[in-house]
Amino acid sequence: FLFHPGIASPVLTGFPQDPEDNEYVLVNNKCQCVTVTAKFVPSKENPNEEILERNIRILVPLKARENISDPLSPLRTTFVYRMTELCKKCDPVEIELGGETYQAQQSTDCNEPETCYTYNRDKCYTTTFPFVYQGEVKNVQAVLTPASCYAD
Repeated sequence: FLFHPGIASPVLTGFPQDPEDNEYVLVNNKCQCVTVTAKFVPSKENPNEEILERNIRILVPLKARENISDPLSPLRTTFVYRMTELCKKCDPVEIELGGETYQAQQSTDCNEPETCYTYNRDKCYTTTFPFVYQGEVKNVQAVLTPASCYAD
């Protein structure tokens, strides 16, 4: 199990975990089972001041496969977490420059596929397996995450 902290940016953006709560979710990466939250708490040194506290919650899926779409692949033994990768935002956003609208990405290195340690429930995963019917072997495609593969 490896944990590489990388460089975390000091920007506080996110959404409240609970309307009554002052804790904000900065990262909710379903692919790697990581949640990073932040909230202001009273300082232990000076109770009149508030300091920013960050919490990193990592669920390590110990039964995860090296290739999550292949149930027969060996179990994964190494998990690597880099804050810079967890915090990257690859979804394009529209920005206006000089009266014209452009598509821009907030991060670089977005072309490399994300390593998933478990199923991201927002994505559709399939696999093929040999199916024997009346003595004939056919490769059949099976859906591993039906809720994300089929519309309601």
